Amino acid sequence: MSRPAALSAALAAAAAALVVALLLLQPEDAGPGAGSSMAETEALPRLREDFRMQNKSVFILGASGETGRVLLKEILEQGLFSKVTLIGRRKLTFDEEAYKNVNQEVVDFEKLDDYASAFQGHDVGFCCLGTTRKKAGAEGFVRVDRDYVLKSAELAKAGGCKHFNLLSSKGADKSSSFLYLQVKGEVEARVEELKFDRYSIFRPGVLLCDRQESRPGEWLIRKFFGSLPESWASGHSVPVMTVVRAMLNNAVRPSDKKKELLDNEAIHNLGKADGSLKP
Repeated sequence: MSRPAALSAALAAAAAALVVALLLLQPEDAGPGAGSSMAETEALPRLREDFRMQNKSVFILGASGETGRVLLKEILEQGLFSKVTLIGRRKLTFDEEAYKNVNQEVVDFEKLDDYASAFQGHDVGFCCLGTTRKKAGAEGFVRVDRDYVLKSAELAKAGGCKHFNLLSSKGADKSSSFLYLQVKGEVEARVEELKFDRYSIFRPGVLLCDRQESRPGEWLIRKFFGSLPESWASGHSVPVMTVVRAMLNNAVRPSDKKKELLDNEAIHNLGKADGSLKP
């Protein structure tokens, strides 16, 4: 790529990143299921132990990504599930002893119906699947973030999954003119139509992490939020570890709600809840 072309691409990425940042500054309705009470927070150690006793199985989609990778590590450290399965397009390699009993199902996302068995027999599912428009193009982004996610959810539902957890994004709105937020909002709505016994949506702001994969646009967004006052930054960004712990803390607490929507503030509150995490 020539220097002018590279500069143009960098400017385009920067502009897109700033647009996302500004969109994330807009307030949104948390919806049902948001937040946690002090009583629930204090009860988390007992809830975790009760949950472990149920010997539930779990699958993770997107375990090779930043959030999925941290989620897997935290699930193993907390010992919440009797069986852990990763569903992905390639087998992941782990050196640590803690990962020796992790099951892996390698699938072709273009032919998911041929791999329906991979989605059978799981009580809980976490979907952290996603890509970027820059990496996959507009069509590829929609294919991964909407089509793959929706088809996976359909197979999980048919396979007996009771609680489906979807990592979405702050500002997700199927009527948005911004493709990223539009796709996130659309898949949220379409997964809801599957009628899981329990459906939890997590809408974090900018995810703060040190990515193994270079994404200059996201780096610029993180720098942008890093320059804001802490109260503003925490309202529109969140560390990946906080998101992961919010997901797991939410999973272990009983709920009679069919749908739960946790916004960035609720994720902060629940993800920072105290209590012994390890079994």
